[in-house]
Amino acid sequence: MSRQPTRYRHLFSPLRMGPLTVRNRIVFSAHLTNYAADGLPSEQHAAYYAARAAGGAGLIITEEHSTHPTDWPYEKLIHGFNPAVIPGYRRITDAVHAHGVPILAQLNHNGGQASGMYTRLPVWAPSPVPDPLFREVPKAVETHEIREIVAGYARVAEHCAAGGFDGVELQCSHSSIVRGFLSPATNLRTDAYGGPLANRARLLLEIVAAVREAIGPDRALGVRLCGDELIEGGTTIAEAVEVAKMVDADGRVDYINTSIGVATSTLYMIEASMQVPPGYAMYISSAIREAVRVPVVGVGRFKDPLQADRALRDGQADLIGVVRGQIADPDFAAKARSGNADQIRTCLSCNQECVGRMGLNRWLGCIENPRAGREAVGLPTPRRRGLRIVVVGGGPGGLQAAVSAAEQGHHVVLYERGASLGGQVALAASVPSRAEFLDLTRNLAARARRLGVDLRTAAEADADTVRAHQPDAVILATGARPATPWWSGGHERVVDIRDVLEGRARPDGRVVLVDELGFHQATSIAELLADRGCSVEIVTPGMVVGQDLGITLDLETWNVKADGKGIRQSTDLVPMGAAVTDTGGVVLTLQHHPTGATRRRVADWVVCAVHQQPESGLWQALRDAPFPVHRVGDCLAPRRAHAAVIEGHRVAVAL
Repeated sequence: MSRQPTRYRHLFSPLRMGPLTVRNRIVFSAHLTNYAADGLPSEQHAAYYAARAAGGAGLIITEEHSTHPTDWPYEKLIHGFNPAVIPGYRRITDAVHAHGVPILAQLNHNGGQASGMYTRLPVWAPSPVPDPLFREVPKAVETHEIREIVAGYARVAEHCAAGGFDGVELQCSHSSIVRGFLSPATNLRTDAYGGPLANRARLLLEIVAAVREAIGPDRALGVRLCGDELIEGGTTIAEAVEVAKMVDADGRVDYINTSIGVATSTLYMIEASMQVPPGYAMYISSAIREAVRVPVVGVGRFKDPLQADRALRDGQADLIGVVRGQIADPDFAAKARSGNADQIRTCLSCNQECVGRMGLNRWLGCIENPRAGREAVGLPTPRRRGLRIVVVGGGPGGLQAAVSAAEQGHHVVLYERGASLGGQVALAASVPSRAEFLDLTRNLAARARRLGVDLRTAAEADADTVRAHQPDAVILATGARPATPWWSGGHERVVDIRDVLEGRARPDGRVVLVDELGFHQATSIAELLADRGCSVEIVTPGMVVGQDLGITLDLETWNVKADGKGIRQSTDLVPMGAAVTDTGGVVLTLQHHPTGATRRRVADWVVCAVHQQPESGLWQALRDAPFPVHRVGDCLAPRRAHAAVIEGHRVAVAL
């Protein structure tokens, strides 16, 4: 029997949950994946959950399974009401049970937080209150339709039991018709299902009774509640605690899971980015735990096992939901248990490839873990091991290439001309509220060292240096360089954001920041300059400053901070030219592209967040080399960090 690490003695203690005993308190909680195919579970589902079971999770809860044909809010939803799901369920549960881990299925009907686009039917809700994201006025369900909803939950619970699940969890939290009934903001009914809290909780308790009867006493039943909707007139912690007491007193439920926010209005608080402190939602589980007897699951951006263990020690919860942490590293639990927590690939909370891809209707991935979402696809077998590989560039693409090549058994040397590793990631992490982004390259560098990669910093690699190694293959990850905008006119006070971050320019006074990238670059520099006392205005050709922050759930926090720091935002403006003022400043000419009207800004400096140029010099020098030369990341085409990581991995495993 393995000895429990005393450092995490709370996290790695077993717990009884009704008919189940979990071996530790780490829960891989329910989250969307977009892995379903034609409404059915896929092989990728099985491989994805099995990887986290193999990595030591104590309990796995799958993404939601729709309980009724009226509920189809997004394309790749599992249609749990269809009996054809059962074979897929069995593949998932067999794969997870092979590692001795229990697995539950989450059941849900999204209610008014949905769309009729796929069903061509009106969405159902307690009252005709439109959701602010979907903007559809729902149909207020009638009594016979409420009975149909309850029966739908029971039907899917039966399918889950037939598919081998160890129980089910009812989603009554951030996106659910049950939450809609519980909330005074969306339940305006005057019948037996509206008004006082006991009436608003009636649907929940009816579903609990029906589902318990469907699954019997030998399977676990959980309820996930929203503790604070963070909306005007919505559910607050006081009412959530009262609902939890009702659920506990009912006697049919084995545990309560928790959540914060509403999955449209306040989604940025449900899947919080690095702008929000870890553990931010634990006041909810703490309050509910004090009021009930059943175990309570706490959530809130847990990045490492020490945070989770302390929350358990302090009585804030009985179990801890770790989702993005186990997406980034499926072996999160095993590494912590074995005393190797320093080897965990800690989540960045960047939301780029998990939440962000979901928002674009793509399958879930991870910026740090190129295997996330591809677990069902095997890696190619190396043609031969022990190749001599030279990697040039110590940013995310080069480091990932070095790590993946070393893991395949190759001998790798990496050159980085800078004094330290990280590339542009290190620059990105140096601005306000972005420090956690450095974990991307810090984690990779640590893995590279453990794998024996020869890391050479402050070392320029030219063509002769590379050839001297007589390599079997070369991977170039030389990045990109700032590009001078055509409209700058050579003005010395029109500078790039990298000039600011690398200390070549120090703007002061009035600063206009041109955002042509629509992501963190412009907004982060704007915060930095505002903190230095500059008067900052961002102008962008887009309809929204930092428009891609919307898919990573950073837009709301950005706007709050911009308002607090006096940063002005101007949209639909295209730079057309820059001229020198009498005092050496800049007159920036802008075109309002919807109307063609000309606007001008007079500033002391103009800072540009614009597209870069690939660093292709070494590629040109090695194009005719007698060994294969591959490019990854920005030197191939300047993009974001996830592209560099994926390409570095892809090239390395194909050697």
